[in-house]
Amino acid sequence: MIPVNRCGAFGARKCCATRRATWDAERTFLLDRRQFIATGLGLSAAALGGFPATGAAMTYDGAVTTSRTALKAAPRDRELVRFATLAANSHNTQPWVFSAGGDEITIAPDFSRRCAAVDPDDHHLFVSLGCAAENLILAASALGWRANPVIDGERIVIALGQAPPDASTLASAIPVRQCTRAAFDGRPAAPEALRRLESACREPGVTALLMTERAAIAGVTEYVLEGNSSQMRDKAFMRELVSWIRFNEAEALATMDGLFAPASGNPALPSWLARPLLRLFFTESGENKKYRDQLASSAGVVVLAAERSDKPHWIAVGRACQRFGLQATALGLKYSFVNQPVEVAALRQQFAASLGLGERRCDIVMRFGTGPDLPKSLRRPPEQMMRP
Repeated sequence: MIPVNRCGAFGARKCCATRRATWDAERTFLLDRRQFIATGLGLSAAALGGFPATGAAMTYDGAVTTSRTALKAAPRDRELVRFATLAANSHNTQPWVFSAGGDEITIAPDFSRRCAAVDPDDHHLFVSLGCAAENLILAASALGWRANPVIDGERIVIALGQAPPDASTLASAIPVRQCTRAAFDGRPAAPEALRRLESACREPGVTALLMTERAAIAGVTEYVLEGNSSQMRDKAFMRELVSWIRFNEAEALATMDGLFAPASGNPALPSWLARPLLRLFFTESGENKKYRDQLASSAGVVVLAAERSDKPHWIAVGRACQRFGLQATALGLKYSFVNQPVEVAALRQQFAASLGLGERRCDIVMRFGTGPDLPKSLRRPPEQMMRP
């Protein structure tokens, strides 16, 4: 039997032509996907407040590059704020507001971006402010400005005075630094690197415990896994976490914040597909295995603990935390946070006691080592975070 074209004897040519036209249209759509998505969301370069207005739609890579360009001398305040916002912060919520006038820049909390489930007392929020302040101070020094920070209630007021430029290696690392949520290669860090990492954490009122022994890392790992299990069984925590995940470039560009899935080594997927799959693959046992492997592959772990549990000390922890990340970056190392033992209140005191810290609160836990490059997260343009 001679096969019959499913289009029908008389409609075959017309139907096939229609299909070719459809295929061509679909191919064009896929090739222009990034531009289509960004434009459809109103994300032209001009709309992104201070990003180059070239008339072309902003892509994810373009947005990352724009926010992480080298430090420029002018406009001074905008550049200092831009570098400040490249600091580490919980869930990449970017919970800060900046105001500038004369030779003074103020960093204040943006409580509309707080994470009530994982951070009910705003501890991480104020640590994030300290991270931003450290970046701003380092960037100011590189531009020839001495920065004097003073904590005024919940704000950090930074007075600027002219000084000789000091382009430090830490300042140069600001646009490169990122948290790398991936397995490392297991290589130990050199003694000189460990000395520099420990020195970077020195901050009045803050203690740094740097651990490289496998037994010590294994002890931290057990607390991380217990904390992770507790969090993944907490429905409020999970809802909050998922609300900050950006599953693809379109979602990330729409908000310029949040946890970009590929930055954690996961594939970019359409939201309609990623959200149902999340329930299948984002499991307690799977995440615990991931954290166990990540810590086992790390060169070491550092724990930061302040003398007192109040906002000024949390800000001080943030400054030490940021310098650690920048020093690791300058040394060619990667790092990421494993804060579960300090985020779960029921574990916090046990964890501190296991480290010989008595009644003190552990503030931050980070692992470090040699690892891969992953996509960097986005930051909102400075204009969106600066107030008169």
